[in-house]
Amino acid sequence: MSDVTTSLDPRAAAVFTVRTLAIAACYYAAGRLGLLRELVIQDSVVSPIWPPTGVATAALLIYGLGAWPGISLGAFAVILSLTTSPEPSALGLVAGNTAAPVCGYLMLRRVGFRTDLARLRDGLSLVFLGAFGAMLISSGTGAGLLAATTGIGKQNFWALWLAWWVGDAMGVLIVTPVLLLLWRLRLRLPWRWDRWKEAVGLARWKEAVGLALIACCLVPVATRSPASLLFLVYPLVIWAALRFQLPGSMLCVLLASVMATVAATDRAGPFRELNRFEVMLNLQAFNGAMALTALLLSAVITEQHNTRRSVERACQELMEVLEHLTAGESGPGRPERRPREHPPPDLDST
Repeated sequence: MSDVTTSLDPRAAAVFTVRTLAIAACYYAAGRLGLLRELVIQDSVVSPIWPPTGVATAALLIYGLGAWPGISLGAFAVILSLTTSPEPSALGLVAGNTAAPVCGYLMLRRVGFRTDLARLRDGLSLVFLGAFGAMLISSGTGAGLLAATTGIGKQNFWALWLAWWVGDAMGVLIVTPVLLLLWRLRLRLPWRWDRWKEAVGLARWKEAVGLALIACCLVPVATRSPASLLFLVYPLVIWAALRFQLPGSMLCVLLASVMATVAATDRAGPFRELNRFEVMLNLQAFNGAMALTALLLSAVITEQHNTRRSVERACQELMEVLEHLTAGESGPGRPERRPREHPPPDLDST
């Protein structure tokens, strides 16, 4: 037994090392992607959507607490990419960026969170525990360290904290569901085009293509038009959630959030005449409302579909039991029941 354990240790160590480096690389790539679009709030640069928080939360939900070294390594690599000589406060930022998703994971595991997001309670848990609740740690740590090192005022501190918190929360709400979906579909997705059409169905395949074309045409217009047409995106999100549940709705939300973030940082469309704080507020309200609509509506629809399938399965099993009992009563080994013969009426008594 000890020989087997010894022979497995190097392999387990190699798998852990590769997994840690892969998580760190994904975290770093997500961080560089998030830094492509920035907003300046009170002389501090923040990202409207911080994808690394979504990567970290998804990694913990998939691999467990063993993913935290990769998160810390990736967070430190992002800080190194921003400055050649990191200050001691960088260690505090790394600790805050690691502790926030870890606490979110522990709270989600405590309430029985399921990664398929097929229940309404899973969507609510991800929103209020994984995003809004846990990201208070990273935003408080980051804004507090900046306040201690730069000496920003109280009013500037709260504006910076709010922007930091919302950006981290948006990363969890938008990126984590997409990564969990890709992880669940990694083995069951039919990559061949003909098999994919057969699995989805011809009618729904045509509807999916139509929805994608409409979204690709309408979302850029809604996010770049100065006429404030952002509300046109919501019917697309609702359509995708009703017909394609989480995969369709979250892809639609991801496209709309990216396009809206680009428009906001370019000061184009409905964000053109707003100041910096108003741009951040309107952008985050739009992204948050879309993510909440997609997550919760998809969870409700999926839960209803699962309930209906369970009822149909129970009815089918009941029909099979009844057919079995009926066949057993009239089987060859049992004599047939004859109707009871009533005696003829006594005519004399009348």
